[in-house]
Amino acid sequence: MSEFQISDKVRELIKKSRIVSFANWQDIYDAQLIEYLQAADDQGRYLTDADLQEMQKLEPTIAKYIPTLKILRDQVNAIVNEARAEVLQAFPEITQMGGGLYPSIRADACWRDFWHFLRCITYAIAGQRADYLSESGLQYMNSLYQELQVPLDAMLVGLEGIKTACLSRVESDRRSEIAPYFDCLIEQLKQFA
Repeated sequence: MSEFQISDKVRELIKKSRIVSFANWQDIYDAQLIEYLQAADDQGRYLTDADLQEMQKLEPTIAKYIPTLKILRDQVNAIVNEARAEVLQAFPEITQMGGGLYPSIRADACWRDFWHFLRCITYAIAGQRADYLSESGLQYMNSLYQELQVPLDAMLVGLEGIKTACLSRVESDRRSEIAPYFDCLIEQLKQFA
């Protein structure tokens, strides 16, 4: 039996902590385009090249963001590793006994959240919509983080690290265009405290 047990309440909160919503996008996007995004979110994956190609056929303006989306998707592990390094530098004892990300299953969940946060942000970039967050999903995530006593200060450092790592990888003319998608989620997490 492991030291860290996940309760039924936590399992339920995890299921409900879906932070992306495309409900407000129906006013400008074809339902089929939204289906590609929703399918990727339902499967917890990044948009594939095939998804992006089909989405571009439906909405040609997406084409200018495809190189950025591919870079972020293809370099997600390196991006998360950079964010993890920033967290560990800012909070050197966080993964040690008594730290907010101890035992290792807690740290692994944090790094996995970083991976999923970037996944959700890439959907917003693809749709060029800052209104990609689900209010109810965020409320459930807040409850989950409170229940698990997730160190929010470390999560915010990690999200800022993700943003920095991503912006350093994209063309300079794209940085100001995509930064608000990161800021939107960062601002929401700041409200959890």
